[in-house]
Amino acid sequence: MDDNGTAFLVNRDDPIPTIYLNTPSTPSSSSHKRGESHDSEQSDGDTPSRHRGIRGRISALKEKTRVQDRLIEKLLAQVIPPDDGQFAQDDPTPGRVAKPNFNLPTMSNNFRRFNARIGVVFVFQARVIRLLSWRQPTHTLSFLAVYTFVCLDPSLLPLLPLVVLLVSILIPSFIARHPAAEFSLTSEQAIGYSAHGPPIAPAITVKPVKDLSRDFFHNMRDLQNSMEDFSQMHDAIVKLVVPRTNFSDEAFSSALFVVLFAACLLMSLAANIIPWRLIFLIGGWAVTFLGHPLVQKKLETAQKGVHPQSDKAMTGIEKWVERDVILDSAPETREVEIFELQRLSGAGEWEPWVFSASPYDPLSPARISGERPSGTRFFEDVQPPQGWEWSEKKWALDLWSREWVEERIITGVEIETEGERWVYDIYDENAVKIGVIDGSTFTKSKDSEVPKPSKPSWEEGEDSDGRRGEWRRRRWVRLVKRKSISREAVQ
Repeated sequence: MDDNGTAFLVNRDDPIPTIYLNTPSTPSSSSHKRGESHDSEQSDGDTPSRHRGIRGRISALKEKTRVQDRLIEKLLAQVIPPDDGQFAQDDPTPGRVAKPNFNLPTMSNNFRRFNARIGVVFVFQARVIRLLSWRQPTHTLSFLAVYTFVCLDPSLLPLLPLVVLLVSILIPSFIARHPAAEFSLTSEQAIGYSAHGPPIAPAITVKPVKDLSRDFFHNMRDLQNSMEDFSQMHDAIVKLVVPRTNFSDEAFSSALFVVLFAACLLMSLAANIIPWRLIFLIGGWAVTFLGHPLVQKKLETAQKGVHPQSDKAMTGIEKWVERDVILDSAPETREVEIFELQRLSGAGEWEPWVFSASPYDPLSPARISGERPSGTRFFEDVQPPQGWEWSEKKWALDLWSREWVEERIITGVEIETEGERWVYDIYDENAVKIGVIDGSTFTKSKDSEVPKPSKPSWEEGEDSDGRRGEWRRRRWVRLVKRKSISREAVQ
């Protein structure tokens, strides 16, 4: 392909404007120097008039650079944590190449390739800036005319990409293959453009710009300015939005939540009667006219009087929030429980066993499966739930033992309604057979035909001398409150 038909997409207009012109120098000067040495090495291969001594020096410098890259890569491997299971990895799919890990040679190569191809983005950005800043008023007015038609008839919106493809790509490409004939101004044959005949010029192709060329540095210039623009915009958005939405000022964020919720309700009811076409039409024209140089000058003059009014409005909003938004001053509190379990020894004495979160009743899953109750031996070892702290100094005995037994639908127990409020297991001679017992295994007698009255699921009793089951328990309660989380713990 002829070089005359090759196009390098690069922004050759003014640099992309930045918010701060005195941007700090980027730390890529060393990489530029490496690229220059690499380019000089390639140029040496093209010009045989250079001395072999220079080639040897360049080769040595290249080898030295590679050694430095290897050393830096090893140092970074010690600093950067390796990939592990804590980070979500994309599942490998058929036909997808696995992404390599970070290393300096790949990073440098990818940056050069990216910078050589990013020019099309900066060309589009420069044209949009030129369009909205009224550099050529006819272009801006034409854009507003097209925008007006789309706002008035949104069904024309799918037509736009097709028109752009025809006008911006296909027609210029055809004209490049069939250029107009060159005539002098005095010629009588200069009657206009004619597309008759075979193509006489090569097709235009888009290729990346060459490394360390003028266009390459133009792309680096625009990339530097775009990074600064993004940084400034990111910081401005964070400064404006985050303090008002992260509930650092909980009253203001709560008021904002209420206003947005009311706006959502209003929009859900009135969205179908709002003239959206007119709103978008007026909004688009207003935004476009804001970029006019005369309007910009008037805005700069009027901006001096806007700040006092905005401060006054913010003061009024803050007073309204302080007056009408009421927040909970006390932290959230909950009641936690622990069960003191005791077991009947062979000598007939109750032995302290554990403090457990479960009452270990006769029909509990752990009891049926034969597992030992889990818990701690001492009261002092009982810890509050994660994220909570004690609100009271001591545990309190739950005197309403009957209520928590009924809430858990516990059966086969005897309840003390006075005294120490123990809940005992009811003694059962068939205690070994826990669970559902098949009545067919027992021999039937004449008395078995007479139905016996069913026993209650639990009994009330005081300190009696009757035989009781193997376990007894009582419930202790204590209040906890939410613990304040420090910023370091969140990070």
